[in-house]
Amino acid sequence: MTASPKGPASYFPSIEKKYGRPIAEWTDLIRTSPLTKHMELVNWLKTEHGLGHGHANALVAHTLAEDKGK
Repeated sequence: MTASPKGPASYFPSIEKKYGRPIAEWTDLIRTSPLTKHMELVNWLKTEHGLGHGHANALVAHTLAEDKGK
């Protein structure tokens, strides 16, 4: 039995379903953006890609945390 995702990753199934793109595409977009600050990236995803605040925030938080761990 697989444990349910915790934190920002718990939003991933609904993000993929609602916006029709895999999480890897979203993280690639975030990583290639010239923006670097959390809220700048969240606002960019909302205005340029039509994501809701919670979904944008979850993607940015997860991506930045993953990059920080590298």
